[in-house]
Amino acid sequence: MARPLRIEYPGALYHVTSRGNAREPIFFDDRDRLRFLAILSDIVEDYRWICYAFCLMSNHYHLLVETTEANLSNGMRQLNGVYTQAANRRYNRSGHIFQGHFKAILVQKQTHLLELCRYIVLNPVGAGMVEAPDAWPWSSFGSTAGVAAKPDFLSIDWILAQFSDSRSKAAQLYREFVLSGIGKESPWKDLKAGLFVGSTSFVDEVKDSIRATSSEIPKRQRHAARHSLVDIIPSPKRATDEQIITARRNAYSLLEIGNHLSLHYATVSRRAKRGKSEVDKQDAKNKT
Repeated sequence: MARPLRIEYPGALYHVTSRGNAREPIFFDDRDRLRFLAILSDIVEDYRWICYAFCLMSNHYHLLVETTEANLSNGMRQLNGVYTQAANRRYNRSGHIFQGHFKAILVQKQTHLLELCRYIVLNPVGAGMVEAPDAWPWSSFGSTAGVAAKPDFLSIDWILAQFSDSRSKAAQLYREFVLSGIGKESPWKDLKAGLFVGSTSFVDEVKDSIRATSSEIPKRQRHAARHSLVDIIPSPKRATDEQIITARRNAYSLLEIGNHLSLHYATVSRRAKRGKSEVDKQDAKNKT
């Protein structure tokens, strides 16, 4: 299994999911869920995370967390590891509970945090488990909406402040915001390279944080922050040799560029070599 790319830096915001091995349940009853939340509380404190939202389903969970330090992988390893040990002791079993690596999507806070908070707490509704989010006690909806006790590890101030300075008014508007999302398109429409939810400018801001050194990392994630071919060569019929060279420097293959230009890859190769030769000649001329 390919190891997913992790981009970690202080202040990063992630939508995190982890599923049961072979999609088997990870929570069998409320006692399991309470145990998981207790472990999560310790992790949030120990690793200085900010947890904005959560939802515990039966065979997976969702978290929306901001890391004040670059430590998501370490914290998740501890979270899933400690819970696995606790569950194995309780059920007198051994082995993995979670399926492979956890999944983490880097989220643009200002534009998508609220949308992801809504998506997370609406999961039980979307799965047909309940008709309304307040009917599912194992998410952050009730706490943020002011109708249930808030666990210590949950941070709701930033979310409520987006709606009103009045706490009660903010909670009411938050409830209306979540309910208005039932049946709406998911935020994954803005997913880029399986790794980012946000604008192109957001991707550009974090691209320097990408350190893809392993060949096990999927290619589309290694090049997640590169500019698109449309940006590099906006008019394929009027493509210049310089644009082709730029595309090659952005790690696009000859075949990818050829498909974009409706040219054979051999033609693209010749144009790239021709363009590079011209650039080399110009550089040599400038040095004299």
